Amino acid sequence: MKLKFQISREIRIGIVVVAVFGLIAFTERMKGDVSVGSIQINIDNIHENHFLDEDDIIDLMQWNHENVKGASLGKVDFREIESRIEKDPFVQDAEMYSDLKGNLMVSVILRRPVARIVRNDGPDGYLAEDGTIMPVSDKFTSRVLIISGPFVGQLLKVRNANELEEGARLMEMIHAIRQDEFWNAQIAQLHVDGKARISLMPQVGDEEIEFGKPENLETKFRKLKIFYKEILPRVGWNRYKRVNLEFAGQIVAE
Repeated sequence: MKLKFQISREIRIGIVVVAVFGLIAFTERMKGDVSVGSIQINIDNIHENHFLDEDDIIDLMQWNHENVKGASLGKVDFREIESRIEKDPFVQDAEMYSDLKGNLMVSVILRRPVARIVRNDGPDGYLAEDGTIMPVSDKFTSRVLIISGPFVGQLLKVRNANELEEGARLMEMIHAIRQDEFWNAQIAQLHVDGKARISLMPQVGDEEIEFGKPENLETKFRKLKIFYKEILPRVGWNRYKRVNLEFAGQIVAE
């Protein structure tokens, strides 16, 4: 009886496997007989990034130098087209799937800019949350932290800021600013010199804040918060022109 039970179970498993492969074969055959119909683009725009629109995604979907729409569904390489879309620096992720009628659904997630790189001798760029360097767009301007200074030339030579040690530290500092409600509202610009030393330009006040290397962030920001909350209210917001945070245990203001 035990042997009969085992044989019966193996037969059932075999039937299921055959059925699954049969369904896959039937689906592929159906796809081969169907042409691509409508293309529905869904762009994740939760952060109100308008760098790309539906027409841009359609352009990125060009396959074998031909339009995807009207092509045989069974011959369309989904992975290749997803990879093509993801090569755009504005795109974080792309997924494409279809139904048996030939309709394509494309889901795209855009990268979120956290800072704008500005320079006088060439085009600007953006830094994304993951450190990716993105170009500017004629369609949309994002209101984010400004990064300027000689160091930006080095940033714009790489695909991701984290490829540089100084770039990774800069990204850490940018995230620290964005995660703090006060600093996110108060700090307008980071000027980074050729040695990656940073000066902060505030939204309110005329002082230039010499932050130095983007290290010991917690200590330096704690000292700067003391300056803003305890010193400036007593002497006035326009009293000082320069503030230095690089000296241990003290704030130097002129």
